[in-house]
Amino acid sequence: MAGWRRALLWPAGLLLRLWGRSLRFEVSPDDWDRYTKRDEPVAIILWHNRLFLAAEIVRRFRVGRPAYALVSASQDGAWLTAFFALAGLRTVRGSSSRLGREAATALVDTLRAGHDVGITPDGPRGPCYEFKPGAIIVARRTRAPLLLVGAEFTSAWRLRSWDRFCLPRPFSRVRMRCEIIPAAALADRDEAIAQVRERLVALNPDPAE
Repeated sequence: MAGWRRALLWPAGLLLRLWGRSLRFEVSPDDWDRYTKRDEPVAIILWHNRLFLAAEIVRRFRVGRPAYALVSASQDGAWLTAFFALAGLRTVRGSSSRLGREAATALVDTLRAGHDVGITPDGPRGPCYEFKPGAIIVARRTRAPLLLVGAEFTSAWRLRSWDRFCLPRPFSRVRMRCEIIPAAALADRDEAIAQVRERLVALNPDPAE
C-alpha cells in the first residue's frame, strides 16, 4: 500500500509508537533474560486483548530480531499490513481463520528462516481466552520454543469488543512477565494446549473494570 492510503495511516502509526513508548514496563531480571533470549527464533504468544503491547515488546526486548505477525490476505489485510509496518512490525499474509493450514505454513516458513513470529491463540475472533491449537502445531513443526507474554496493567481502559481489548493509559505502568515453553514439552498436543493456556491465563490477570 502506498500513496494517499499510507499517508492516512501515518498519524495513527505515530500515535501508537508515542503511546507505547510512554508506558513504563516493570520487568524482573529473570523475565528480562527470558524476553531477550536471542539464540534462536521464538513464537511470541499473547492474548488478543494484549495486542496493543506487541510493537513495544519487539522494540524493547527483541532487538535485532524482527517479528512477523499473521494478517489476512484480503484487502483489509493490506491496510493492517501497512499499519503494522508504521508501528514497527512485519507481516506474513495468509488466511488467519482458526490458524488453518495456509497460516500455519506461512508461520513455519518464517520461523525456519530464523525470524520470530507473533501469535494470538484466541484470535482473530475468539472466544476470548480460548487457546486454539495453531501455536502448538507451529512450534512442534519447527522445534521453536514458545515465549508466553504476561502483562498486568495498573491503569487501562477496556473496550466493549469480544476480547475486552486492553488499552493501557499513557504513562501508566505495565508489569511484564513471561515464560518460555520448550518445544520438547509439547509432545502431547491436547495436554500442551491445556497447560499452555493455564500458564498464559495466570500470567495475564484481567485489569479491574
